Amino acid sequence: MATLRRAAKESVSGLPDGFWWLWTSTLVNRTGAFVLTFLSLYLTQELGYSAWYAGLVIALHGLGGVAGSPLGGMLTDRWGRRPTMIAGHLGTATGAAALAVVTSAVAVAVVVLLMGVTMQSVRPAIGATIADLVPEHERRRAYALNYWALNLGFAIAALGGGAAIVFGYRTLFLVEAAATVLCAVIVFLRLPETRPAVPEAAKGADAGAPLPKVSLVEVLRDGPFRTLVLLNLFVCLIFTAPWVGLPLTMAGEGLEPSAYGMVIAVNGVVIVGFQLLVNKITERRSPAALLTVSSLLFAAGTGATALAGTPLVFAATVVVWTLGEMVHVPTNAAATARLAPEHARGRYQGVMGMSWALSGFLAPILAGWIVDGPGPDVLWMACGVIGVIAAIGYATLLRRVLAEAEGAGGSEGAGDAAVAEGASADPVATVAVAVAPVPAPETGGRKVSG
Repeated sequence: MATLRRAAKESVSGLPDGFWWLWTSTLVNRTGAFVLTFLSLYLTQELGYSAWYAGLVIALHGLGGVAGSPLGGMLTDRWGRRPTMIAGHLGTATGAAALAVVTSAVAVAVVVLLMGVTMQSVRPAIGATIADLVPEHERRRAYALNYWALNLGFAIAALGGGAAIVFGYRTLFLVEAAATVLCAVIVFLRLPETRPAVPEAAKGADAGAPLPKVSLVEVLRDGPFRTLVLLNLFVCLIFTAPWVGLPLTMAGEGLEPSAYGMVIAVNGVVIVGFQLLVNKITERRSPAALLTVSSLLFAAGTGATALAGTPLVFAATVVVWTLGEMVHVPTNAAATARLAPEHARGRYQGVMGMSWALSGFLAPILAGWIVDGPGPDVLWMACGVIGVIAAIGYATLLRRVLAEAEGAGGSEGAGDAAVAEGASADPVATVAVAVAPVPAPETGGRKVSG
């Protein structure tokens, strides 16, 4: 406990006031996050729709995020961080309020799809704001603290299940709308606009020369960053798989749904209880090494699920991949900020967020198909293989680039150093060769973490 208290004190010291207002808005927002938490139960138990339809609607939310993330990234750089966050929060609040009213299948699907767009559009602005506010050497800690707030709020929201019995799901959706509006008010009143007024000069350009606009295509042409996004997609797929495959696997072992509830709750308990300590342990470590280790933890935790048969063993596997989650999320966010030029932070965060959203769309479909077809053991073994491939990719393709970026204190210096040292091979092509032997059904991997 003394170590935890010391780690907590050191983790929260020295960050600017603006970050803490952003942290507070994240906590408020996630504390009221009832729609995604209880949407499947609302659709099946109260409105009487099939489980297939509920799964489709949740997948549509992920599909909306695929469009919302790059859109939010573009607005973050062009329009500003605060306007993008405020507009996204108000749009999400409108969607949550609408779900308390609409009941038709088409209307519910459209509202949830649009909520996916608005919810995900906020995340690039949050990521860019943290990069703007927090010095380079403190960013990983700041991203970890923001992720801790997200999970703390999610844990509080999950406890609202008992309130749903008393007040009904529609009341909870209205509460989410109110909490999201409050989040927008906090951003409007307390959070400063952090978009750089004068972007940093391009390397080799005149000091007063305007920087070229960075489109989505230009972001995807950044080889090291493209590799980071692809490897993150692999990790996201195996991170999302347990949220779909684990309850199905446990049911196949004859365990009650309540057992799954207790097992998956371990994820939130471990993050809320130990994220600050993990931050302290990992704060001076190499980004590539941390991403490699986190991928191996994901591989070990999800792969070992194939050997589990009791709630205790299933819970142990959750602890392992949760440790991977706690290391991966802030490290990946800080690496994204490090590789992004100052004037394109929103777009880079938006493309990275798209990998999270895409996994939220693909993983539920692929995991369900694999469990119903080849079987759950194939799903978990595939997750283990993909995790190992991601670890190899981080260790071999990004170790030098991330080390140089961290040493140079900026993305452009790292990119130039990589070119100067003859990094001529396309990292994505290298990853593609490594992935080629894996059968397509095994490339499939819920909590939105980006």
